[in-house]
Amino acid sequence: MTRAQAWRVGQLAFTALLIALLWTAADGPEIMRILSQAQPLWLLAAVAVLICQTVLSALRWKLTAAHLGQTLHLPHAIKEYFLSQVINQALPGAVVGDATRAVRAKAQAGLAVATQAVVFERLAGQIAMFVTMACAFAFTSMAVGGLDWPLAYAAPIGTVIAVGCAVGIVITAGQWFPALLGQKLSGWMRPFYTALLSKKALPAQIGLGAVITLCNLAAFGLCAWAVGVHLSIAALLAIVPVILFSMLIPFTVSGWGIREGAAAVLLPLAGTSASAGVAASVMFGIAMLLAVLPGLIALVLK
Repeated sequence: MTRAQAWRVGQLAFTALLIALLWTAADGPEIMRILSQAQPLWLLAAVAVLICQTVLSALRWKLTAAHLGQTLHLPHAIKEYFLSQVINQALPGAVVGDATRAVRAKAQAGLAVATQAVVFERLAGQIAMFVTMACAFAFTSMAVGGLDWPLAYAAPIGTVIAVGCAVGIVITAGQWFPALLGQKLSGWMRPFYTALLSKKALPAQIGLGAVITLCNLAAFGLCAWAVGVHLSIAALLAIVPVILFSMLIPFTVSGWGIREGAAAVLLPLAGTSASAGVAASVMFGIAMLLAVLPGLIALVLK
């Protein structure tokens, strides 16, 4: 067994372990009861929103690539994006599909540019979600009637936000002081600024980033609604991004287990039970699987 194969087996085992622990800690029978009473109409609405989010993400990929000198036609970009999501959902790590997307798109501008376009597009999405989370966390922490963040949660989340802001400041300053970033990283900064932060790119990146982020949050909110959990706007903007960010931890398959654990811990801050939080997260995972069906169909018909 190779190291990569061992890592993937470990991810599968860790996913199964987390789910088993959650089943015990968050009352598995109650989770199943909540899921059995889910309203399919809200689930389908979440799937539709996630499909729209994928189309918009493909558009962002196309625009990002164009600023780097790579031409992508939108129908092709949409198809490739759905295909990459199928792979990401099926394999541990959640990045294999993106790597495949870069390789398949290398013909027109080369692998280096194709890789940069994919990486920068995904990074733009994470930046938009991070900004939403940071602003909402700050507002709900200080506003009267906001969320009551326990110190055990507020401290690590605040630290992550502070570190993220510091990294953003250093990267932004690197445009004028390349030595701050080092030779290798500074080589990626010029195309990064061109694709995301230039005067031509920034308005579209901000607009698409905001809409795509809202699509993700709305989809989670609809999935929560499907299982009887009604999240406030504050919870959607401040708590749900933290739950979705947990999916970036590369120890499980597509975030399964870690996302549900984060929901069990954090959604009670919005007045729901841990069982209902897990059920909402499971429903979101199901919606994500259903939303990649167009990519699976394209793969079968290819």
